[in-house]
Amino acid sequence: MNLIQEIKRLKEEKDALILAHYYQRDEIQDIADYVGDSYYLSKIAMDSTQKTIVFCGVKFMAESAKILSPDKKILFPNLDAGCPMADMATEEKLIELKKQHPNAKVVAYINSNIDVKAHSDVCVTSSSAMKIINNIKEEEIIFLPDKNLGSYIAEQVPDKKFILWEGFCITHAKVRKEQIEESLKAKPSAKVLVHPECEKNIRDMADFIGSTGEIIDYAEKDSSTDYIVVTESGVIHEMKKRCPSKNFYVPKVTMTCLNMKKTTLEDVYNSLKNDTYEIKIHEDMRLKALNSLQQMHLLSK
Repeated sequence: MNLIQEIKRLKEEKDALILAHYYQRDEIQDIADYVGDSYYLSKIAMDSTQKTIVFCGVKFMAESAKILSPDKKILFPNLDAGCPMADMATEEKLIELKKQHPNAKVVAYINSNIDVKAHSDVCVTSSSAMKIINNIKEEEIIFLPDKNLGSYIAEQVPDKKFILWEGFCITHAKVRKEQIEESLKAKPSAKVLVHPECEKNIRDMADFIGSTGEIIDYAEKDSSTDYIVVTESGVIHEMKKRCPSKNFYVPKVTMTCLNMKKTTLEDVYNSLKNDTYEIKIHEDMRLKALNSLQQMHLLSK
C-alpha cells in the first residue's frame, strides 16, 4: 500500500483538509494542504469549506481549531503529541495567581491548554504579543506559560509590570551560547535567527528575533546567504523550499521537538480512515476559551 496515495484518496473521498505545523516531519509537511504556525492553521480551518480537518501538530493546536470551528470535525492523528510547556501551566495555579493579583490582565500564549485559555483575558502568538500587550490598558500583566517570551516582551514594554509564569519550551531551552559561538566560527558571515522562546543570553546573540513564520519571511527577504536557525529544526524544510540558493544551519544541538515528530504518515492515514482521534470539547469550556481568542483578534488591530 502506498500511504501517500491512500491519504490523498481518503482526503478527497471525505472532503478533508490536512494542516501541518512547520515543526512536523518533512513528509507530513509535504502531504499537507497548508503548512504554518498554530494560529494561522486554526484560521485556515475556520475559513475552509471542508467540514473535516486533520490537524498535524500538538494537542493545544487542535483544541484551538475546535474552539474556533465547533461545527467541524477536528481530527488529531496522534493523541500522544502534547506540549510540555503548555502542560506547565495549570488551571488551579492560575486561579490562585489571579487572586494574588486581582488587577492584572491575564495574557496566555496560544501555546496553552484549553482550561488555561478559559481563565485568561486574551491569547497572544509570538508575533502578535507585542502589539496586543501595548493595546492593553492595565499596567499589570500575568503572562503564561512561557517565561522567555514573557521576558522578551517585558524588555520592550518597560512601563508594564509582568508576573511571569515559570514555564518554558524544552526544545528551545536545549541550545547554549557556546554552541552558537561554535557555529559562528564555522560560518562567521551567517546571521543568527532566534525564536523568542529562547533564553535571554541566546536572544542577545540574535541578528533577528521572531516567530517561526517571521524567521522564514526574514530569510526569504534578506540579502544574506548563510543563516544559523535557532528554533525547532523542522522549520528548515520550509526555508529550503522558499530559499533553495541559501544555506541554513542549526546549532550543534538537537533542536527537535519529539512531540511534534510523533505524528507519522500512518497516523494521518488511520485518522482519515477511522476518524481518529476526534477533538471534543464541552461547550461551556469552549465558550470561555473562545473569549480569549476573540480578544486576541480585537487587541491585535
